[in-house]
Amino acid sequence: MLTLDGSAGEGGGQILRTSLGLSALTGQPFRVHSIRARRSRPGLMRQHLCAVRAAAEVSGATLSGDEIGSRELVFQPGTARSGTYHFAIGSAGSATLVLQTVLPALLLAEGTSTLVLEGGTHNSMAPPWDAIDRAFFPLVRRLGAKLSGALHSYGFYPAGGGKLEVTIEGGAKLGELILRERGKVVETQLRSLISQIPGIVGVKEVEAFCSAVPWWDREKSRPEVIRRSPGPGNAMVAEIVSENVTEVFTVFGERGIPSETVAGNLAKEVQRYADADVPIGEHLADQIMLPMALGRGGAYRTVALTDHTRTQAEVIRMFLGTTIRFTETKPDDILVEVLPR
Repeated sequence: MLTLDGSAGEGGGQILRTSLGLSALTGQPFRVHSIRARRSRPGLMRQHLCAVRAAAEVSGATLSGDEIGSRELVFQPGTARSGTYHFAIGSAGSATLVLQTVLPALLLAEGTSTLVLEGGTHNSMAPPWDAIDRAFFPLVRRLGAKLSGALHSYGFYPAGGGKLEVTIEGGAKLGELILRERGKVVETQLRSLISQIPGIVGVKEVEAFCSAVPWWDREKSRPEVIRRSPGPGNAMVAEIVSENVTEVFTVFGERGIPSETVAGNLAKEVQRYADADVPIGEHLADQIMLPMALGRGGAYRTVALTDHTRTQAEVIRMFLGTTIRFTETKPDDILVEVLPR
C-alpha cells in the first residue's frame, strides 16, 4: 500500500484527488495522512468527501476515514466500472474537481458512463466549467478520448446549486499530445457573468477590461445575465482561441471589490499569457498532465510551474512510474515533457 503525505507539495486537495483517481484506475490501494494540512481548515471538507465517495463508488473501494474533518484516509479499490452516476456535493464545493477525480478511471474502463454532478460550477478555488468545456476537454479529445458535457445550471460560491452532465465513452486508447507552439490568435471572447447582482457591474467590468487590453475584440465582449442559478455571483471569463489551442481565464468578483479591480486582475493574467507566447496557461498545465500520462505522453510549453503542477507530477510518478521533466527555457516559458512509460 502506498503512503502519501498530504502536507507535501501544494498541501491541499490536489494530492488526494489525483491519488483517488489513479488508485481507482490502477487498483493500487493507498493511505494518505495530514490531508490538506496547509489549509486554514485542514482535513476533508464536503467537496473532498464527495470526491472520495465518488471514486469509491466508481471503483468498488472500501474506505476508512471518510468523514468530514478527517485528516487520514485509507482507500482500497476494486475494479473500476462504467455506469450512470450521480454525485451531489451539497455545498458550493467544486463539481469540476469531483469530475476530474473520477475521469481517469472512466476514460479507460470499458463502456459508456454518464455523470450528473451537483455543486459549485464557478468558484475561485477550482477550474470553472467554461475552462473544462472549452480548454481541457478539447485537449483530452485530441489525445483520443470521446467525452462531452453540458451545463444545466450555474452554481456560484457560496450558494452552489449548479448542475453538470458529462458523458464519457470508456475504453479510450490515448495517444500523444505535442503542444510547443500556440500559433496566431484567431479569436477572443469575453463574458462578464452576472447572477442576482446589478447589471451595471458587468457593463463596468467589460469596459475596464477592454480598455486595459486594447487588442481584445470588443464586439465579442459582453455582460451576460445568468438566470439559472440559486444564488448571487459574478465571474469574468476570457477565452483566447489560437491556431493550436484554446485557453480560458477566469476571475471572480467579490463584495466590496471594484469592478475595475476585478477586470484589471483578469487583464494582467491574459496579458501575461499573451506576452509569453506559450500554448498552455498555468492552471491547465497541471490538469492536462494526467491524461497525457495515461497515454503516450508528449510535451507542452506553459507560462509557469505552480505547486499544483509539481505535486501532480510527483503523484503521477508514484502511481504510474511516469517521468515528467521540466525545463525552463526563459522566464514565463517552461517546457513540460511527459515521457512515455
